[in-house]
Amino acid sequence: MKRDETIATPQGTSADATRQITLDVDGMSCAGCVSRVEKALAAVPGVQEANINLALARADIRYAGDRSDAGDALAQAVQEAGYTARPRSKDAAERARARERAETEARGKMRREVVLLVIATLLTLPLVVPMIGMVAGQAWHLPVFVEAVLGTIVQFAVGARFYRGAWKALKTGSFTMDTLVAVGTTAAWGYSLVLVVMQGAGARGHLYFEGAAVILTLVLFGKVLETRAKARAGDAIRALASLRPQSARVIENGHEREVAVGDLVTGMQVAVAPGARIPVDGVVSSGVSEVDESLVTGESHPVLKETGARVVEGTVNGNGRLVIDVTATGEDTTIARMLRMVEAAQSGKAPVQKLVDRIAGVFVPAVLVLAVITFAGWLIVGGTFETALVAAVSVLVIACPCALGLAAPTALLAGTGAAARSGILVRDIEALEAVARADTFVFDKTGTLTLGEPRVATIQPSGVSEDDLVGLAAAIQQGNAHPLARGLLDEAEARGLGLAEASDVSAAPGKGVEGRVGGQAIIAGQPDFLVERGIPGVASRLNDPAATPVAVARDGVFIGLIGLRDQPRAEAASAMAQLAARNIRTRMLTGDLEDAARIVASETGVADFAARMKPDGKSREIARLQGEGKTVAMVGDGINDAPALATADVGIAMGSGSDVALETADIALMRSDLRLVPATCDIAKRTLSKIRQNLFWAFVYNVVGIPLAALGLLTPAVAGAAMAMSSVSVVSNAALLSRWKPKLEE
Repeated sequence: MKRDETIATPQGTSADATRQITLDVDGMSCAGCVSRVEKALAAVPGVQEANINLALARADIRYAGDRSDAGDALAQAVQEAGYTARPRSKDAAERARARERAETEARGKMRREVVLLVIATLLTLPLVVPMIGMVAGQAWHLPVFVEAVLGTIVQFAVGARFYRGAWKALKTGSFTMDTLVAVGTTAAWGYSLVLVVMQGAGARGHLYFEGAAVILTLVLFGKVLETRAKARAGDAIRALASLRPQSARVIENGHEREVAVGDLVTGMQVAVAPGARIPVDGVVSSGVSEVDESLVTGESHPVLKETGARVVEGTVNGNGRLVIDVTATGEDTTIARMLRMVEAAQSGKAPVQKLVDRIAGVFVPAVLVLAVITFAGWLIVGGTFETALVAAVSVLVIACPCALGLAAPTALLAGTGAAARSGILVRDIEALEAVARADTFVFDKTGTLTLGEPRVATIQPSGVSEDDLVGLAAAIQQGNAHPLARGLLDEAEARGLGLAEASDVSAAPGKGVEGRVGGQAIIAGQPDFLVERGIPGVASRLNDPAATPVAVARDGVFIGLIGLRDQPRAEAASAMAQLAARNIRTRMLTGDLEDAARIVASETGVADFAARMKPDGKSREIARLQGEGKTVAMVGDGINDAPALATADVGIAMGSGSDVALETADIALMRSDLRLVPATCDIAKRTLSKIRQNLFWAFVYNVVGIPLAALGLLTPAVAGAAMAMSSVSVVSNAALLSRWKPKLEE
């Protein structure tokens, strides 16, 4: 999938380059706040784009400029708009500490709000009891002054947060949800207080202390539920971050000592005791154990690890002791990359949400005008002042844009979080949308549809011995990570062959390699590759039609074929059947010969295939399908798949693949299970469906509620309850995605 790349800008570089700056923003409560923060950031010179995520309370800014203090300048702009902001540190350890501080502050704020909610409820209940009595036909009344005291305490104890928010907004010439709540409840409370002051204990007319108190209590209740639901939706990032150990046991000169993980460097050796969490990405140098990778890859069963096996930071060692050679630390580990991808996906913004944010920018002022029109309209048609006031207050209270602002980000948060827990990492919202609408899935063969562990199946020498043929083919492949190269090296090792050193080696991705071994010019690769190099008499037909041929030439002379056969993945047929059930077309592209490709296609259930495809040919084939109006997803794992992954509408990299493939892809599968491909389609469609559902219900609340309130059919208390429940229902509906798990059907 083609993406705009963000280029990091060192101090003093050209202002034409851009960099990504992230701010943590506190104090936003609705879509109106989002619009206000975006406008404040957009006004800062150098800002090209600002995306605000209400659910994550963060701002992602694309900034062009050479100011070293750009993050502080942007934070200042947000603060001048009435919110608290701070640049997010680039240091992983500092980000972890900041995340921990933020969680501690959030828990403290939640506790304070719960206490305040309990107090507000206890003070509001006596005001509500007489209303219940009226419904039951009983005349229960509190003394007027008691109502006034209780209502006033709730108004300013609970309402303080809304007054602060409304005042900040007013200072910047804008309006938010706080404005609506503050104006509406103050009008109801103020009207009642005027009646009490003017008429004393014998005040006539209905008093609305209970209406204002109920509104504030219900809105606070909704905020508490909303915060709890948002916290659950963000569990994925917290769970990933919690997997990173803080210390490791380094082996130096035969002795172990404990060091901070931040002090580890590539090349060190660490010891991992049974039951301990693995602190780095690395390769097992000694020991045998089973490792629980479920929290990283979603793999439900422990995975056997022995010498040469790769291990990942954050996974849990089983019963054996492992010694690991460190290959990646800090921001280069798998967990760090996962965190970056999940954060990027969750901070993205669906195109429809951008439209909603623009609407929210004018929504609150429009509601204020509508409330004035409602008030005046009732007076014009002969209604009483009280009737007009009640209708206007109801309009103000029910028209809260909170649900609009939360509709998309909470669904995205929950959906990508659930996907990450199952081993599916989505880079951004565009990738999610692309895979949801993809109608054609293109698969690489070796390492994707097959296990990627080819073994020598047949050897057909020409003028040399089998050992000589295998020895030369393996020697030129030393250092090559291609699965066929590994298969040749394994065969040479099994035969006990000593391999001569290779020099001047060059590789043609998807074709073969050439160089010198023991002073001889060796070429090994596809038969066509040798023909291109002018080698005469190159054979291509193997005794085993399912095997992949590797032709070998020495000093310009063809010396034989080696056939390697790979086994299809056990779940491949099930995955293809699931895609077919979704009316998705499947196609395999491979550099193999026609016969080998046909057999694999038949065994895996791929609907169509194309053989003898070079890497650039795969890209051209994907472009051809796109030209036919297809939305194409490419699934691959190797370096030679990178161009095709980039060309496709969405690229999906298998977890066993190369770093190049994983970096190029839009979606990464953390384990090599093809059933995660249809699962990716499923969670993408469910997430986008939740976004649409949430936006629909958010708009319905306003489209239906505002007219009812304007017509006097809703009391302020009912309007407050409806407004609170709109946010709660949207967030709760999104949170249902957190329960999603892939259906790994056999």
